[in-house]
Amino acid sequence: MMEQQPRRRSWVVWPMIAIALLGGILIGKGWERTGYAGETYEELKTFSEVLNQIQRHYVDETKPKELIQGAIRGMLATLDPHSAYMTPEMYKEMQVETKGEFGGVGIQIGVKDNRLAVIAPIEGTPAHRAGIKAGDFIVKVNDETTKDLSLMDAVQKMRGPKGSKVSLTVQREGTPEPLVFTLVRDTIKIESVKSKVIENNLGYVRLTQFQESTGKDLAKAIKQFKEQKVQGVIIDLRNNPGGLLTAAVDVSEQFLPSGKLIVYTKSRDGKKDEWFAKAKDQLDNLPLIVLVNEGSASASEIVAGALQDWGRAVVVGTTSFGKGSVQTILALGDGSGLRLTTAKYYTPKGRTIQSTGITPDIMVKAPQPVVAKATENHAGEKDSEGKGGKSSAGKDHQASPTGKSTDEAGAKTGTPPPAVTAEAGGDLSPEEDVQLQKAVELLKTWKIFKDLKPS
Repeated sequence: MMEQQPRRRSWVVWPMIAIALLGGILIGKGWERTGYAGETYEELKTFSEVLNQIQRHYVDETKPKELIQGAIRGMLATLDPHSAYMTPEMYKEMQVETKGEFGGVGIQIGVKDNRLAVIAPIEGTPAHRAGIKAGDFIVKVNDETTKDLSLMDAVQKMRGPKGSKVSLTVQREGTPEPLVFTLVRDTIKIESVKSKVIENNLGYVRLTQFQESTGKDLAKAIKQFKEQKVQGVIIDLRNNPGGLLTAAVDVSEQFLPSGKLIVYTKSRDGKKDEWFAKAKDQLDNLPLIVLVNEGSASASEIVAGALQDWGRAVVVGTTSFGKGSVQTILALGDGSGLRLTTAKYYTPKGRTIQSTGITPDIMVKAPQPVVAKATENHAGEKDSEGKGGKSSAGKDHQASPTGKSTDEAGAKTGTPPPAVTAEAGGDLSPEEDVQLQKAVELLKTWKIFKDLKPS
């Protein structure tokens, strides 16, 4: 018999964990729900038994901390793609990221159609320069399938020290074969507000992300526009994956009168929280155009939805991503953190954005850039870095309806996926940017139509 002798400490450790968890439930929920707590305790008994059996019989030595963290990840993966456990290291990195600087390749990711999707590449980053696009599906990271990866695990695998490499295999609509991008990681610094005057008298503001400083930076741009006496403003939220809810409110109230509702959220128990515009230095109701596309998500959709509902702006472009859930960051005692979906947000008129997005007032599709002819990967270009932490299986990353994930289907051809050159799929020039040109055209004709009087 090869079975090892049972470890006596197991039957002591796991019941203690179960008792501690039960204590937390009773403290958090109150003693009045003893029936609920009793039901939870019965399930925790099973949990304790499973952990006990793993420690007694699993072929390799196990560490209690890793098992517990794995169980937490699996539990959160059954909820939704945006709820996740963060180790102390990940929690610290998240706090740094909201301030506008972090290490990686510059991709904001989410889950769409049960697959890992690019919400948007961040401007000026390795991913953006290489030609990764909003709407691309990431099927492999360093030859490891993403089918069973949580969002947080996928992010960790793409992060790394500056100068190291990571290989991403993506499936793109209209491209029959998967595309392989070999990216060199860099320090990602985000300038969230970029502004300039175009066409002599039109203000153009590009918001790349919603950070702590976004509202202040936008206020500076608005002040300059006033000094330059612009006749209209374009707010470009395309490929803006979102960020802080408070930053979205800061931006919106610079274009809405004081007291106007910007956004409200509703939790499971029906609790409603509302955010209203406060008095800000505004652009005196100048004509306003908001540009959105499939890479505009979360906080971007809050701004576009609020300005659209109040008739303050004309929204131009394509339907946005559709992320209308609110994640609350909860600090845990050991320095780790919990990102938990706690509510859904709604536009002033009560529209939900989750899975539907913001529909533009004027639909304008951007032409798809032509992808350069792909070449096969050379053996020397293969990258062995990026072996990250353990993955957690969840319902949000399943095989395609055909029964195979996209990367499995591509592997059946027997040929390696094509590599994409850095020149492939670059940004459109201003002359080719039909969405921006439509916005300019609308602002130029705005005054003409406004001054028309019936005969």
